[in-house]
Amino acid sequence: DGYYEYGMFECVYSTSDYSDMVYLQSLSFNKAVDVQFNSSVGKFVGYTEEGVKYAENFNKDQAIIQQQKAQVDTYCRHNAQIWDSAVRDKS
Repeated sequence: DGYYEYGMFECVYSTSDYSDMVYLQSLSFNKAVDVQFNSSVGKFVGYTEEGVKYAENFNKDQAIIQQQKAQVDTYCRHNAQIWDSAVRDKS
C-alpha cells in the first residue's frame, strides 16, 4: 500500500563518436510515466493528465529547458567517454 514515485535518467547511443546521443529524463508515478524530456525533441512531453500539466509548466521555463538540453554533453557524453574507455581498456 502506498505510492511509488521515481525519476529515471538515460543516455542512449549506438555510435562510437556519440553523434546519435539522446538524453532522456522520465518522471513516473505508480509505474506510469507522467512526463519525459527527450533531448532530440527538445522539450518535455506529458503522457498522463498530470504529466501534461507538468510538461506545460516545465516547458515555460527556458532555464530548465536549456539545462536539460545541456545534459547530452555535461552528463551523457562526459560519462560515456569514461565508461566506454574503462570497458575497452579491460581487454
